[in-house]
Amino acid sequence: MGFFDFLTEEIAIDLGTANTLIIHQDKVVVDSPSIVARDRISGKIIAVGKEANMMQGKTHENIKTIRPLKDGVIADFDASEKMINMFIKGIPALKKKWFPPALRMVICIPSGITEVEMRAVKESAERVNGKEVYLIHEPMAAAIGIGLDIMQPKGNMIVDIGGGTTEIAVIALGGIVCDKSVKIAGDVFTNDIIYYMRTQHNLYVGESTAENIKIKIGSATDDLQDPPEDMSVQGRDLLTGKPKQVDISYREIAKALDKSILRVEDAVMETLSQTPPELAADIYNTGIYLAGGGSMLRGLDRRLSQKTDLPVYIAEDPLRAVVRGTGISLKNLEKYKSILIK
Repeated sequence: MGFFDFLTEEIAIDLGTANTLIIHQDKVVVDSPSIVARDRISGKIIAVGKEANMMQGKTHENIKTIRPLKDGVIADFDASEKMINMFIKGIPALKKKWFPPALRMVICIPSGITEVEMRAVKESAERVNGKEVYLIHEPMAAAIGIGLDIMQPKGNMIVDIGGGTTEIAVIALGGIVCDKSVKIAGDVFTNDIIYYMRTQHNLYVGESTAENIKIKIGSATDDLQDPPEDMSVQGRDLLTGKPKQVDISYREIAKALDKSILRVEDAVMETLSQTPPELAADIYNTGIYLAGGGSMLRGLDRRLSQKTDLPVYIAEDPLRAVVRGTGISLKNLEKYKSILIK
C-alpha cells in the first residue's frame, strides 16, 4: 500500500433516505438532503442536495426531483450514484487535488438489507472511485457514534429512527444480537401529516410543508411539558381550490402520528421480548438509546419510556450520531475490523 496511502483519501458516508452525510478528516463536510433534480430532456442532473430540495414540489414538466433512496435502500441506481459522486466532488479538501484520489470508505446500511441491495451500495461506491469499501450496519454505527463501547460483553439497545426505516437493535460483543427494521420512520410521519391535513382540514399540503410542520410542532404525545406555539399552515383548499391558511396545534399532529408511533413502540417491545435474559438485565440498567432525526420528535422519549418502563436517552446531535460512528470505525479500522462488512 505504501505509496498509494499517500494518494488515498478516507471518507465515511451515511447514505440516508432523507439526508446524506459525509465525514472527511474528522469533519462533517457534507450534510444535505438525499435528493437530485434531473432535466427530463437531456437526462442531466441539474442540482443535488439543498438546491434540489428547494425545487421539490415546485417543478415544471422538464424537471423532475428524485429521491434515489427509498426505505433506506437504493431505489434509483443511476441517480444515487450521480448524487454520491457530486457530493464527493463537492468536498472542499478534495476539490484542490489535481486528479480524483482513490477513496477508502465506510458506508452505513440498514440492518434489514438484502444481499442484492448491499451489492448495489458497494457498486455505487466503487464507481465513484472507492478502492476499499467497507459497510457497517446502521445501529452499530449509531452505537459507536453515541459513544457506547460496543465491544464489551454488555447489552445496549439502540433505536435509530431515520427517514426511511427505524432500526432497533440490541448490541453486545461487537455484534447485533437481535434486531428489527421497520419501514415506519420520518417519511411515514410526514405522509401522516399530509393525510391528516387533507382529511381534517380539507387542506392539501406538499411534502416540504408537511416536513416543516413535523419539525416545528411535531409531537408524539398530546401533553407536552413545554408545548410549541400553534403554527399557520398554507396550502390548497380542496373544496374551493383556493390557497388557504389554517392554524394547527401540536395536539393535532400528535393525533396524526399516533398510529405510526404505536407501530414503532410495538417493534421496540417485540425486540425486547426476543432479547436473551442476560442482555435484558443489562438493558434494564442501561436503558434505551435513541438516534436519528426521528428521535427529535417532541415527547417520543417520554412515550417510549412509559411504554417500556426503561430510561430512554436521546443521543446528542442525533442526526449525526450514525455518521460520527461511521467515521470513528473508519479511523479505527483494526479495532472494528470484525464488525465491518468487506
